[in-house]
Amino acid sequence: MSTAIDNSTWEPTQRPAEHGRLDAAQVNALPDSAFAFPRSRKEPITDASHVRSALARFDQVKDASDAERDLAFANIKKAAKYYKVKMHETDWRELGWKGGSNPPVDDD
Repeated sequence: MSTAIDNSTWEPTQRPAEHGRLDAAQVNALPDSAFAFPRSRKEPITDASHVRSALARFDQVKDASDAERDLAFANIKKAAKYYKVKMHETDWRELGWKGGSNPPVDDD
C-alpha cells in the first residue's frame, strides 16, 4: 500500500544558493520537483523555512484541484521529513480553509 509521501514528486535541491531567501531568477531556475505545487510552480520548498512557509500559505494557492493539493501536501510532507520540520497535520484539509477556489467570506 502506498502512502501520500510515496506519491510525492519533491526532490531536494543540490545547490546551497537555493536556500534562504530566493530572488525571481533563483525561483525560475528551480526544477519543478522543488515546488509543493509543481504544475503551477508555486511554493518552492528548498529548506526548512520554505517548508514552514508552504504550510502557512497552503490555503492561499488559488485554482488548485484536490488532486494537486494532495500532491502538494505529499511534497511538503516529504520535504518536512528531509529538513526535520515537525508537522502535526496529516491531511491538507487541516490547513486553513477547506480548499476550493475562493476563501470563505467573513460576514461581520
